[in-house]
Amino acid sequence: MYALAQLNLLFNYLSAQKKKVKTPFLDFNNPEKVPFVTIQLPVFNEEYVMERLLENIALIDYPKEKLEIQVLDDSTDNTVETTHSQIAALKAKGLDIVHICRTNREGFKAGALKEGLKIAKGEFIAIFDADFLPQTDWLKKTIPHFTDSNIGVVQTRWGHINRNYSTLTKIQAFALDAHFTLEQVGRNSKGHFINFNGTAGVWRKECILDAGNWEGDTLTEDLDLSYRAQLKNWKFEYLEDVVTPAELPVVISAARSQQFRWNKGGAENFRKMMWRVLKSKNLSPKTKLHGLLHLLNSTMFLNVLIVGILSIPMLYIKNEYAHLKPYFYVMSFFVVSTIIFFICYWHMYKRSYGGGFKNFVKYIGMFFTFFSIAMGFSLHNSIAVIEGHIGKRSEFVRTPKFNIKTLKDSWKGNKYIKNNISINVIFEGLLMLYFAFGMYSAFVVGDQGGDFGLFPFHLMLCIGFGFVFFKSLTSKA
Repeated sequence: MYALAQLNLLFNYLSAQKKKVKTPFLDFNNPEKVPFVTIQLPVFNEEYVMERLLENIALIDYPKEKLEIQVLDDSTDNTVETTHSQIAALKAKGLDIVHICRTNREGFKAGALKEGLKIAKGEFIAIFDADFLPQTDWLKKTIPHFTDSNIGVVQTRWGHINRNYSTLTKIQAFALDAHFTLEQVGRNSKGHFINFNGTAGVWRKECILDAGNWEGDTLTEDLDLSYRAQLKNWKFEYLEDVVTPAELPVVISAARSQQFRWNKGGAENFRKMMWRVLKSKNLSPKTKLHGLLHLLNSTMFLNVLIVGILSIPMLYIKNEYAHLKPYFYVMSFFVVSTIIFFICYWHMYKRSYGGGFKNFVKYIGMFFTFFSIAMGFSLHNSIAVIEGHIGKRSEFVRTPKFNIKTLKDSWKGNKYIKNNISINVIFEGLLMLYFAFGMYSAFVVGDQGGDFGLFPFHLMLCIGFGFVFFKSLTSKA
């Protein structure tokens, strides 16, 4: 079902490419026509990127009398003082910028955004995480879309300033590119629900308040508010051609914390939103189906893990009981789902790198690398998903930032990286050995010299869990 939904999104995406979105006209030279915008920067202990963030935001090209910047600073380290000094310097240059520090982190990021919203002057609220670097004309490309009074959110595509830093950053970019092309365009172009991605987007303030404001009861407050807003009939506009560069996690512990938050938050939102979506009288059956599969995205990891673990005993069962073989031949039909993903992601890859035979060969390598490492994360992400579905609460763990752009830049010594190794890493090492046994099993089962049908699957799982296991052991500050 998930693969077929992706295929439907591909058809939607290809159809949308023929109808490019044009930016509506807004006369920025006429002060009466220009709406007031508040930029919110939610930050927490961002020593390595804080200066870069503020320097970049100060360059935004928008009428100064219609722009306010809120630094929503929940930091607990020395960055509070350094940030305050930098804000004072920018204020002296005529920028309307305020430093808002809370005495507690209630609600985490959602709580900070809600606190800032109480005093925000803007009719529209643009939000950027600490590692995002919007272009100077970003507001001029996004704000005109709000001339349609039904639009509640405008979301832009994420770029990656350190895409080629390592294998880890390449596969993260690969996954995010699929989301920001195929999924966001595919859903948005047909009026299905999409999500504000937590950053690099603009909200109409009225929309936030009408939808019930920010809530901190899930780890993905952005997905939560997005669904509540769209259930209230607010429309979202996704701009694929407006790219907002950002930094990808370069160390696996940071990627782990981000993956855990996103996947657990997705499951939490399925638990919170499922019945609201199903009971809505304003949604078509197709929009409801896409919405539920969207909220169940992260649960795919749990399915992958279960299928992977069961595949080795099933290999022996298949060859021990000959009368069951026809069932397995029928089940092999479901390999078509991998073929669907291969086709869908190729169109995404072409969008970023271009077509041609050479790029297709590179794509094949990247696709199987991505699939292998994604499967290697399946134990870690399945734990997150299970916690989300059973309602276990946990803190919002921020993703450490590094200010890394080139191979010469180092993350060593980053004080925000946790050095402790989770017990889950040990199980990932055991799973690597388990799937190595699965590859060995291919040679010894069966009466005619082996059964290699599952060998590629076990090879990818072994490589994936091996990558995650060894990176987790060695990637320490």
